Amino acid sequence: VHPNVSQGCQGGCATCSDYNGCLSCKPRLFFVLERIGMKQIGVCLSSCPSGYYGTRYPDINKCAKCKADCDTCFTRNFCTKCKSGFYLYSGKCLEKCPEGLEANNHTMECTSIVHCEASEWSPWSPCTKKGKTCGFKRGNEVRVREIVQHPSAMGNPCPATSESRKCIVQRKRCQKEGKGKKNREEKRKKSNKDESKETRQESKGRAARRQNREQRENNNKTQPKKRKVPNKEQTLAPVDTAH
Repeated sequence: VHPNVSQGCQGGCATCSDYNGCLSCKPRLFFVLERIGMKQIGVCLSSCPSGYYGTRYPDINKCAKCKADCDTCFTRNFCTKCKSGFYLYSGKCLEKCPEGLEANNHTMECTSIVHCEASEWSPWSPCTKKGKTCGFKRGNEVRVREIVQHPSAMGNPCPATSESRKCIVQRKRCQKEGKGKKNREEKRKKSNKDESKETRQESKGRAARRQNREQRENNNKTQPKKRKVPNKEQTLAPVDTAH
């Protein structure tokens, strides 16, 4: 062993030197050179840092740099994330997406263009005018549909989701059942209100009469009873009118 090489290293190094840091790594660790100013220091890591990819060999596991436009990569020729200003497509970083694809600024990838899709039209609605279905001859009917797939940035826009057209129907009078029903309902409510009022008045009357009766009974209990005096006419002896 070279005098400058030590085997009592720390940080995952198998061999190291005071000047160059790690020279070899313990099993399963990756060796990578880190630049500090004009100097490169060897370090041993459990996984390669951003901008590097790992390669395993029988004698050593090494971290190699990705391409200049790659932020992270699986191999040198297969990027998994691109640097700012580039879009990822099939492991490559491109400044402009191929024809038929669009740039997704959120994921920084080239994705397929998605066009809008709408459902089938619903049946035409009944002919109406101002929300009514009677009392007119010419009105309008409508139909609607739903959006089932919204478009991407470069996709075809969505069509209208509703249509209206004029319609002609046989005029018919509007029944006044609703108005009559409303009047009957109002009368019923008024009748119930009057009955409730009479019931309340009767209840108050009964309570007042009960209170007066109780008051009289209390007065009779507190006053002394008067002794009954016989009538003078009843006490006089009968006059003999035979003489």
